[in-house]
Amino acid sequence: MKKLLYFLLFINFLNANERIITLSPAINEIAFALNLGDKIIANTEFCDFPVESKNIQKVGGYGSVSLEKVVNLNPTIILNQDYDKKLNQSLKDLNFKTLVYKTNSLEDIKCTIEDLGDVFNKNEEAKKLNNEIEHSLESLKNIVENKKVLIVISPQNSLSNQIFVAGNFVYFEDIIKASNNINAYQSSLKSQPSINSEKLITLNPDIIILLAPFLENDKITQEKYINMWEKLPTNASKQKNIYIIDKLYSGIPSHRIRYFIDDFKGILEDVRAKKL
Repeated sequence: MKKLLYFLLFINFLNANERIITLSPAINEIAFALNLGDKIIANTEFCDFPVESKNIQKVGGYGSVSLEKVVNLNPTIILNQDYDKKLNQSLKDLNFKTLVYKTNSLEDIKCTIEDLGDVFNKNEEAKKLNNEIEHSLESLKNIVENKKVLIVISPQNSLSNQIFVAGNFVYFEDIIKASNNINAYQSSLKSQPSINSEKLITLNPDIIILLAPFLENDKITQEKYINMWEKLPTNASKQKNIYIIDKLYSGIPSHRIRYFIDDFKGILEDVRAKKL
């Protein structure tokens, strides 16, 4: 019993003296949600949530992290996503303890939360975050089913340009499936898919969701976007099932994905109401 007590005290001592650098917005958000904010000594220029993140020292941005700044800060641990393999390898070569996480799928996001909870002895906080995600997922059932849903990422003000959509290997796919609906875009390719307007018409989605955080609270421009998309000959246009989600969290694979799920639920409920 005495050995166990000493071990727990030792773990708490290590955690109390952690000096964390987070190198992705998603991981930064999760770390703050696990009450690790007071241990984060630096992050990147794009780590702006929660608000406290903006005032933390910056070590660069996407593809521009300064290894010199990282070395000078002497962190005890660095947290990052897996998209920058060169950077992650450089950090390991410098003998920094580096934890790298995938956040492609919903399961990846939940495993990241759980693992960070284990590493920093924040298991209860991690469990709560994952339970909230699961609760939101459960609420998607039995609203509308078998609808083809197309999620458009950062839509532009012209349909003549490339249209980037959510593919079949990201968390949006998991959310659509959990609601018993179908991703209108189907492909075995894991790369970021883009289509043109002709292909979009062929897909003929029943629901189109535009992820446009750059239009947050700009209702006039949002209305212009919706009017433009409603001119396409698709089921979504005919049934007025074109929606905009203008919140930044919709594109960040952190614990805040539950808020996107709740927004998605609201859209499905609106589609159902139109049929009643």
